[in-house]
Amino acid sequence: MIYELRIYTMHEGKMQAIHDRFSQATLEIFEKHGMRVTQFWEDIEPENNRIFYVMEFPDMETRNQQFEKFQADPEWQRVKADSEKDGPIVKKLESIFLKNVPYFTGK
Repeated sequence: MIYELRIYTMHEGKMQAIHDRFSQATLEIFEKHGMRVTQFWEDIEPENNRIFYVMEFPDMETRNQQFEKFQADPEWQRVKADSEKDGPIVKKLESIFLKNVPYFTGK
């Protein structure tokens, strides 16, 4: 398995918009494409305007295929366009790819 930690920094005043988009549409569209979110957080300091989530994939090829299908999905394209009518929500997106270490089993 590989894991992708995705870190989104929002434009000022857009935290509720990103929460709404994920809770009302994005997570469901991810699921439609077989994409699994394992954890989801927001920054403890509200002024940082950040959310963090981890996705799990069997390998990088599967990850890339699923994201391509997700990004090409007409429903996602509509949701993104509708949610950004008043300007972009996400200011910066970072992805960090991770794998398990052999000595920790999540005890």
